[in-house]
Amino acid sequence: MSNSDMKLVVVGAAGRMGQALIRVIHETEGVKLHAAVGREGSAFIGKDAGELAGVGPLGVPVTTDPLQAFLDAEGVLDFTTPATSVAFAGLAAQARIVHVIGTTGCSVTDEEKFQAAARHARVVKSGNMSLGVNLLGVLAGQAAKALPAAGWDIEIVEMHHKHKVDAPSGTALLLGEAAAKGRGIDLAGQSVRVRDGHTGPRPAGTIGFATLRGGSVVGDHSVILAGEGELVTLSHSARDRSIFARGAVTAALWARDKKPGFYSMLDVLGLS
Repeated sequence: MSNSDMKLVVVGAAGRMGQALIRVIHETEGVKLHAAVGREGSAFIGKDAGELAGVGPLGVPVTTDPLQAFLDAEGVLDFTTPATSVAFAGLAAQARIVHVIGTTGCSVTDEEKFQAAARHARVVKSGNMSLGVNLLGVLAGQAAKALPAAGWDIEIVEMHHKHKVDAPSGTALLLGEAAAKGRGIDLAGQSVRVRDGHTGPRPAGTIGFATLRGGSVVGDHSVILAGEGELVTLSHSARDRSIFARGAVTAALWARDKKPGFYSMLDVLGLS
């Protein structure tokens, strides 16, 4: 570990993603765990973050004080909740550091606040931090553009573990946005999220979403383009949370020397 290692703070440190982030930071060259933040009242406050994540003691106790944690830090990795991420974005802007946001289920107002924070912070935000999913988004956009809306319907199917609280997933929406952009349409006005009862025939040109929940599935996504007599399916299966953690650490290192601004994983991967 050298002095030039990028000093990263993990927020939501006691959660499944927080622990995955701590493990990936521990095994990645060029970064080190600077601080770990948990929520008030968590049983893990004061415990060693490394022991919590199963990598042995790192001498970094989990704290509830983000202000203290952000002091001297260079970046924050954040897969928490929309309200918490907005609060952290304000702190990251004040500290003028990198803020990598993998939080999903954010409102339009939340997104505006992230954009405002990006005037001073280097914000990298994505509905999914994995390399494979971001490539899938690019391919979905190309396919949607290539196959005419008149004869091809687009459906996005996703499945996640039973503990996930938002639907459709941030990744499904990322894929929907990519397909809508390929078609030159507005996703908000052209998406079908629920089908129940006598729905009538499928409206042409819309993008449909189906949400499945169960078991311990980390994340499965498919973009289905259905034509007359043929079906094109683009899919991605996440087998392990560490792919999102690795993506987040890659994003932090990429943003380290960038100007303040709002970036996505497509920028990080050179796919934008």
